[in-house]
Amino acid sequence: MDPYYKRITLVVADIDKSLEVYRDILGFTLNYRKPSDDDSYSYPVFRIPREAKISFATLDGPEQNRTIGLTEVKGVPLPPSKGIRMTASVIKVSDLTGVISKIKALGLETTEPETDGNDEFTFNEQAFIDHDGHLIVLYEIIDN
Repeated sequence: MDPYYKRITLVVADIDKSLEVYRDILGFTLNYRKPSDDDSYSYPVFRIPREAKISFATLDGPEQNRTIGLTEVKGVPLPPSKGIRMTASVIKVSDLTGVISKIKALGLETTEPETDGNDEFTFNEQAFIDHDGHLIVLYEIIDN
């Protein structure tokens, strides 16, 4: 069926630091990791200068393979992420307090927690900024 949302791909400066967050804390599993080819589609799509070296990894969620892509860029600085945030990834977790505690231990910026809801459920949510400036909103459904 169309549309099918395949994945988000995040440009990062250091895959290993990103894996600390997305694999070790959030619980995604590494599907694969490899150096990118010199003619990788990532160069023109992300406007990465050709002198940069890039590599790629994908992470699996519990219900979908290759849910998150990480494109590591080495050899050129990444632009700073300041001002209004243009995108957010929203991820459901089962222990929001515990996850945020681990995120804070890495020194990452977090927002204040909030409780919200809709016609289906009530949830707690809290956001953080990863090592590369990506906004990640976490939520946990509260038993009603």
